[in-house]
Amino acid sequence: MSSTLRLTEQLISRSSVTPDDADCQRILADRLQALGFECETTVEGPEHFKVTNLWAKFKGFSPLGQEIRGRDAITLIADVKTLVFAGHTDVVPTGPLEQWHSHPFTPSHRDGVLYGRGAADMKTSIAAMVVAVEEFLAAHPKPALSIAFLITSDEEGPANDGTVAVCKRLLARGEVLDYCIVGEPTSVNQLGDMIKNGRRGTMSGKLTVKGVQGHIAYPHLAKNPVHLFAPALAELVAVQWDTGNEFFPATSWQVSNMHGGTGAGNIIPGALVVDFNFRFCTESTPESLQQRLHNILDKHQIDYDLKWVTGGLPFLTTPGELVAAIRGAIKAETGIDTALSTTGGTSDGRFIAKICRQVVEFGPLNASIHKIDEHVLVSDIDPLKNIYKGVLERLAGVAEVPAV
Repeated sequence: MSSTLRLTEQLISRSSVTPDDADCQRILADRLQALGFECETTVEGPEHFKVTNLWAKFKGFSPLGQEIRGRDAITLIADVKTLVFAGHTDVVPTGPLEQWHSHPFTPSHRDGVLYGRGAADMKTSIAAMVVAVEEFLAAHPKPALSIAFLITSDEEGPANDGTVAVCKRLLARGEVLDYCIVGEPTSVNQLGDMIKNGRRGTMSGKLTVKGVQGHIAYPHLAKNPVHLFAPALAELVAVQWDTGNEFFPATSWQVSNMHGGTGAGNIIPGALVVDFNFRFCTESTPESLQQRLHNILDKHQIDYDLKWVTGGLPFLTTPGELVAAIRGAIKAETGIDTALSTTGGTSDGRFIAKICRQVVEFGPLNASIHKIDEHVLVSDIDPLKNIYKGVLERLAGVAEVPAV
């Protein structure tokens, strides 16, 4: 059994359902401290929802071989850039245990496949990152590269006290981050065929259309909010919010829930509540989308209340040092020319991108994430580790970066 597989199984065996870390981060911190990482563990959030976060950093060495610390830090720190491996130890709930073919927190092998909750999302990635760093530092104990880990137990939950809290703290104390790899499962058909170099933003609204309740046989004495909203809904569905760009699809607007009425068949409802969501690209802003939607509602003379929640802004890493390094590492390990993508939902990359200039996501196949019998191919585990190690080598200048 490889070291990566062994650590993956060790993490899967911990029932770390959000926000419980179940000591996964202690296992990681013990291994990182043995390598010389300075580890900082914090517990944050309200009493009923305590989140565990780990920030661990290995201070690199200048190209002249001088360690970055003490009085020389100011003059030497510019020589060394920082690569952050980011991820989450928390997993989603298992769902009905009787539907699993093996216990979700007992790592199980069948036909070359490793099963367990978190196998794909994303304990295999975390294990591969740690072992990649172990092997890299064994070969290059004084790299011209600083390495860090940002791990949380609140990615699958509300994400209020996880990565976003660590990033705020790092920003406040002036930490400089240059590159970040988030270990989200991004591969589609085979390991390495896709990386995410950005994500769309997400913004939700709760619209309450006001009417006047009344007897359905006397519509002249009432005001039906469903009827009032219908023309505006038709227009909102037809709007082209933007056309996207070379990296992002066009911004989309979708209704997720609508509710009006009391359940009785003879009452005109007094209000209609509509939940909707924008998934938006860098061609639009929350402010511009909000204004355009308000303009449509006002044009139709609707009496309404509207509450907005922006869940995350879009971010984009254009091809550069990090993209070249990960593309080169994937090509060397798998022979694949990986595709760049910004599709899918949000990730903690949206928080890290505020303090790090280059952020990408890369991990194993995503077909089974959040499902019963979540799994990864055993044959992908060490190649994933090798790719992460290849990125380290390329960014540290100890491996040639091929043209992409």
